[in-house]
Amino acid sequence: MAVPLVLVHGNPENSGVWGPLIEALGRDDAIALSPPGFGVPAPDGFAATVDGYREWLAARLEQFREPVDLVGHDWGGAHVVQIAMHHPDLIRSWASDALGLFDPGYVWHARAQVWQQEGAGEASAKEIFGGTLAQRLEVVHALGMTGPFAERVAAGMDDGMGRAVLSLLRSAAQPVMAEAGRDLAKARQRPGLALIALADVDQASGTPAQHRAAGEAAGAGSPSSPTSGTGGR
Repeated sequence: MAVPLVLVHGNPENSGVWGPLIEALGRDDAIALSPPGFGVPAPDGFAATVDGYREWLAARLEQFREPVDLVGHDWGGAHVVQIAMHHPDLIRSWASDALGLFDPGYVWHARAQVWQQEGAGEASAKEIFGGTLAQRLEVVHALGMTGPFAERVAAGMDDGMGRAVLSLLRSAAQPVMAEAGRDLAKARQRPGLALIALADVDQASGTPAQHRAAGEAAGAGSPSSPTSGTGGR
């Protein structure tokens, strides 16, 4: 029996973002998990924080009979790295395109810094996540997504996602991510892969050098990809 492949997406996405990859892989055992607030409602009392999402993902992975191959994109990639560092017993291998977030020199991108501010963050979230479907499609297209999967992602964006984004980004304000990165060596307990999207021109999750440095610290190889990232971090 094949080891389950578990996929975790990021912001502002839902599980629809994995459609093209699952089709390309031709696997019928791929399981896409949506973090609370991102494509599925967040349960009452859920802590939409860096630690809260780590423990949510650990609880979901505990439901599998065996360690899984875990892949994460954008914030999902950050959650995956957290699992590799703190719950390696739950995985056989891991891959992430967000390792740069854990580099000690990482600085949050401009939009994230707005989200981390009271007042200005709420206004930005309302504009991005609370608009009409056409407006949300414009946001998704600006992130590089097209076609029916882009429509599914735009349809899943709502005020609940906006609230989750604000809570998560505020919990991740520096030096939180830099301090989390001190544990990267713990991720060496399982084979890892650091993915670097070289066409991600805004480098929202870190520069290629930051991705490579964090990947080296985590013992993860770092193949570069010409494809752009699609997440909002």
